[in-house]
Amino acid sequence: MHHLIRTLFALNLALLPAVPSAAHEFWIEPLEFAVGPDDTLEARLRVGQEFDGVSMSYLSRNFTRFELAFGADITPVEGRLGQNPALSVEDHGQGLAVVLYETTDNTLTYDEWDRFLRFAAHKDFPDIEARHLGRGLPMTGFTESYSRHAKSLIAVGDGAGEDREYGLRTEFVALANPYTDDLSGGFPVQLFLDGEPRADAQVELFDRDADGEVTITLHRTDADGRAVLPVTPGHAYLADAVTLQEVTPNDNSNAVWHTLWASLTFEVPAQ
Repeated sequence: MHHLIRTLFALNLALLPAVPSAAHEFWIEPLEFAVGPDDTLEARLRVGQEFDGVSMSYLSRNFTRFELAFGADITPVEGRLGQNPALSVEDHGQGLAVVLYETTDNTLTYDEWDRFLRFAAHKDFPDIEARHLGRGLPMTGFTESYSRHAKSLIAVGDGAGEDREYGLRTEFVALANPYTDDLSGGFPVQLFLDGEPRADAQVELFDRDADGEVTITLHRTDADGRAVLPVTPGHAYLADAVTLQEVTPNDNSNAVWHTLWASLTFEVPAQ
């Protein structure tokens, strides 16, 4: 019965355009982070917490961008309605594959003030109460819109290549190739928002070892939007960063805040 309930819950979530709580991370999770040149490239879209979540189906209404890139070679990801894993590509390139995904905007209405404060504190916006009340906004019944901007790095064949800016609204750019470079000094990334480096931003790093145990650490970008993340061979990683912006309600949305979530997943091969 427990398994049935969990399955029904997962199916219901997979058909929704968003999860009820915007406090959940969203990421791309390849079935394998390293595949052969002739293997099918597969990845799930996941939403959850602590690097554990349900798998979302391929639904075109849920995204504005879903692409597979090898350097400058960018191809839209095609799929069947309801397909899961959402990414399943047989005919692809070789080298460092970069999966790109941006969602449509979704909304969440806060009926509990403390819930909004906890979310803002978790994602490093300690001044949110003063900003919110300073705008004359109510403490309950207000709406936040949010969007997800996800990338994943997969080694195809030798995995050679480099990540770069692909023009996501907010995005992590890997400044090293986790499958070919020496990461003994850490894994360097740069965080962007609207094409500009995002300085002094919190980066939450989820580290999953070979046994499935997840460790979470917090890091900060420097003045150039760069951070060096500690990594261990044989572990998989999710880097997450959130931007919280003031917005004005309009004819299309009654949101007073908008959050943009950047995520990057990759694996460091075992030595």
